[in-house]
Amino acid sequence: MLKNTATKENYKILTKKKPEKRLLLALNKRAGRATSGRVTVRHQGGGYKKIYRLVDFAEGKMDIKGKVIALEYDPNRTSFIILVEYADGDKRYRLAPQQVAVGDEIICSEKAELKPGNRMKVKNIPVGTPIFNIEIEPGRGGKLAKGAGTSAQILAHEGKYVHVQMPSTEVRKILQECFATVGVVSRPELKYKRIGKAGKKRHMGIRPTVRGSAMIPPDHPHGGGEGRAPIGMPYPKTPWGKPAKGVKTRRRNWTNKFIIQRRKKK
Repeated sequence: MLKNTATKENYKILTKKKPEKRLLLALNKRAGRATSGRVTVRHQGGGYKKIYRLVDFAEGKMDIKGKVIALEYDPNRTSFIILVEYADGDKRYRLAPQQVAVGDEIICSEKAELKPGNRMKVKNIPVGTPIFNIEIEPGRGGKLAKGAGTSAQILAHEGKYVHVQMPSTEVRKILQECFATVGVVSRPELKYKRIGKAGKKRHMGIRPTVRGSAMIPPDHPHGGGEGRAPIGMPYPKTPWGKPAKGVKTRRRNWTNKFIIQRRKKK
């Protein structure tokens, strides 16, 4: 009999309290469907019911000290979140950095003390410092390096730009007026977690994935043949007949002009 090999995480570091009710939002499940009701993303559906936490990625409470009053689990993202109570009485959720515990004080300012959790403009952050939740446009909130255990690194300051190495090894220019949080995102051990069983995958809202070559020809371009047959065509195709070998899937983006060096292939 096979044993369950699922890896359990240590959640004892989390605060035993209910989520802040004012910062919760109920969202309807989409299950991979567009507004028309047609499935546009396969293998999604089911899963636990989740309440969305309103996380402040912009961290716009400027020059007001905040105290960490809770470290909580968020089912909608890979990292933990912290509940911060500011001096004016306002409470907000933020991404939890490593080495930040309940009772610590953090601040968002144009120039602040260089310690995990503090947020400031990238022009005031020294070379070699790990950062996360980085803005692309000033005042639009953090967009880059927000996953569990990730961080970017300041490489150089040049004119009105700062060179930043992303978690993917891509090097790009960020405007020096953009804000970023000092430190590394919490929960770095998540990448070592093993699902262990199919039921856990279903609880996460992920339905079974079937190989195209295991289907019949009407259901997939790779289908048909006897036994474990190859795809039987000059190049792989998607279920909708589009070429899928060596085709770039990244859309042309206006931020491409800020890329200095593409990510290194493994």
